[in-house]
Amino acid sequence: MSEETVSNNIERLRERVALACAGSGRQPGAVDIIAVSKTFGTDRIREAYDAGMRLFGENRVQEARDKSPGMPEGISLHLIGHLQSNKAKYVPGLFDTVQSVDSLGLAAELDKACAKKGALLKVLIQVKSGDEASKSGVKAKELEPLVQGLAGMTNIKLSGLMTIAPLDAEGEKAAPYFRKLYSLFESLRTGWPDNMKYLSMGMSGDFEYAIREGANMIRVGSLVFGGRSQKAV
Repeated sequence: MSEETVSNNIERLRERVALACAGSGRQPGAVDIIAVSKTFGTDRIREAYDAGMRLFGENRVQEARDKSPGMPEGISLHLIGHLQSNKAKYVPGLFDTVQSVDSLGLAAELDKACAKKGALLKVLIQVKSGDEASKSGVKAKELEPLVQGLAGMTNIKLSGLMTIAPLDAEGEKAAPYFRKLYSLFESLRTGWPDNMKYLSMGMSGDFEYAIREGANMIRVGSLVFGGRSQKAV
């Protein structure tokens, strides 16, 4: 894939984001785009960087560590996949944000790891949008106690919520799940305004519905990089 193709992909994506924002009465700049670079090599990441992208998302700690030496300077790297507590020690200095915190135990490990390295890490709580057993995240009823716990930690900064729509909720079918999370987000923002800045929801197949339901951060891979390869090179 040429740089021109990646650049065109990003231009088309931004046009679609702008239309979705207009439909919800917001400016395009109100929505951050995370370019999901999992399985793509650093050459593709640099193409997206040259086209103006600065926020990138990786699913696995090890893949991000392997690619880190070849990544452009000045990017903000987000971990968007499930994180095991025993890998929290690798996060500070590699990622700026972890979007998939789903337990107080994991948050405590991240807080401890950041304290050792003198780092401050932004985290989002991943919320289950459906009943899929395979999906990570906390249930809505478990959310407020976790917010309370994370808000008191000193080396990680609770900064919002993240969700993934159920697999069978494609396109417009995802909208009710996004609407529900937006309602939770707004409710929590009343009590913790400093901790509820980002609402990360929506991917390549449903981001427009997520924006219309209140997302201010979306995670898009194939619409930026094209078809996914099996491993990074």
